[in-house]
Amino acid sequence: MSTRILIVDDHPDIRKLIQLTLEHLEDAELHETDNGGDGWRLAQSIKPHLILLDVMMPGELDGFQVCQKIKADPALSHTKVILLTARAQQTDRALGEQVQCDAYLAKAFSPLKLLETVDTLLGRCR
Repeated sequence: MSTRILIVDDHPDIRKLIQLTLEHLEDAELHETDNGGDGWRLAQSIKPHLILLDVMMPGELDGFQVCQKIKADPALSHTKVILLTARAQQTDRALGEQVQCDAYLAKAFSPLKLLETVDTLLGRCR
């Protein structure tokens, strides 16, 4: 069975970096979108194992709101959520904890740190 991973970020270059970083994972099925509303709808549709979610995005939902909806939905509450953001202040991290994210990575994160975090959350060993 493949591991479904959803990338939600409004910056195409960030999505591409994440794709390139994760394409070496065995059995990974990568999906992507560029806004929170579509991210929420796609999450409901594909039921990903992991979501990499930008915090600040234009449109109807930001990353905190999407994370909160995912964790409140019984069909998705098991989904691991990594919040990605340029906002790394303690208040932002506290909000991430409040919406029950599983990890919080500040941009610009290293690809190695991203892989380590993904592996840890998915229970993989390198």
